[in-house]
Amino acid sequence: MEPMVMKGIQLLLSLSLLIVLHELGHFIPAKIFKTRVEKFFLFFDVKFALVKKKFGDTVYGIGWLPLGGYVKISGMIDESMDKEQMQQPPKPWEFRSKPAWQRLIIMLGGVTVNLVLGFLIYMMILFVWGKNILPNSDLPMGMGVSPLAKEIGFEKGDQILTVDGKPLEVALDINKMLLIRSVEEVQVQRANGNKVTLQIPRDIGNRMFSSGDMNPLYPRFPAEIDSVLTDKNAFTAGFKAGDKIVSANDLVIDDWMELRNFNKENANQTVQYVVERNQMRDTLTMVLDAEGKMGVIQGSNIKISQVELSLVESIEEGFSYGYWTLYDYVVQFKYVFTKKGASQLGGFGAIGSLFPASWDWRAFWASTAFISIILAFMNLLPIPALDGGHVMFLLYEMISGRKPNDKFMEYAQMAGFFLLLALVLYANGNDLFRFLSK
Repeated sequence: MEPMVMKGIQLLLSLSLLIVLHELGHFIPAKIFKTRVEKFFLFFDVKFALVKKKFGDTVYGIGWLPLGGYVKISGMIDESMDKEQMQQPPKPWEFRSKPAWQRLIIMLGGVTVNLVLGFLIYMMILFVWGKNILPNSDLPMGMGVSPLAKEIGFEKGDQILTVDGKPLEVALDINKMLLIRSVEEVQVQRANGNKVTLQIPRDIGNRMFSSGDMNPLYPRFPAEIDSVLTDKNAFTAGFKAGDKIVSANDLVIDDWMELRNFNKENANQTVQYVVERNQMRDTLTMVLDAEGKMGVIQGSNIKISQVELSLVESIEEGFSYGYWTLYDYVVQFKYVFTKKGASQLGGFGAIGSLFPASWDWRAFWASTAFISIILAFMNLLPIPALDGGHVMFLLYEMISGRKPNDKFMEYAQMAGFFLLLALVLYANGNDLFRFLSK
């Protein structure tokens, strides 16, 4: 099956599950407070529905437009814009007749389910598959450094020991922490064995984002070839599996990233490589392609280890992981309001890219948990037509003692709907532009 199709299937399955559970979060408290629910739909049924069936007072169905889902609650100004119903006198079973605190619980139900679900999935992932670790012992060559990392004091071969006094279990997390988490100091062990504490500038996250250097620290591996593609220039030049590239045009090559950077800078050029093979050295000459690629596959790569956890440990670690996932997403949300951040905003294509090209249950559930937490946060934004917009107006009512005018709510709902539609079109337009630009 094509990778894109597989990603699409996983995305559809994940969103369907999350949407149904989100709407159940509204449906259940509505029923508890004896509020009539007229519709419960997966996807939107604009003009018609693929499937629908009425049970009791509620029509259950599946729409044809896969942009979300909804529950239509009697007496509530929502995306259905049912003005005729709202012009009638309030009925005891309607949303607008219920106390403000009950309406608030109903509106917060979907967000609560998504948030709790994300945390629960992370807990179960850790219990079933264990926790990922990448200790320094698995990176014997330490970390490579970009020019930005050099500016703040990192050196080639550094091993990350602690971040703000806490050990780092997964070395690659250092980049995310520098970008988002207001890191103050990092302790490293130099290639010569000395331990050094580096003071991190407060603006490091902004500098990483503005420069596009999102991975200033990267794991170093020797430039050792795993295999050679038979239809590429490297095969013709005589490269073989197991070769270790030690220099290129007399430039010493210490790791794969140095080799990649050199090759990129010398695209379409003839290059002399010195390789180490069977404890002997040989010189091979070849022409790089237009992208600066040789036609070889990297030998060494990152190998993530798993540590088994008990149920209690999984609950604790899962809660921590869910918390930091939410924290990181909320903090980095500020970049959306920059010119560069807005251009990187993605729609369904970007979300679909979270899933692997082949079926992997751990990856599927990890992506689903992440999307669930994102949906919780995004739905809580104070935008009319989102749960957060309704919550905003309900809080105003509870504090001021005055209920917003129905006509105002209708206009606000309509404005929020068109704003969301514009954002959806813009985000998916970015996806399309990036796809066509490849």
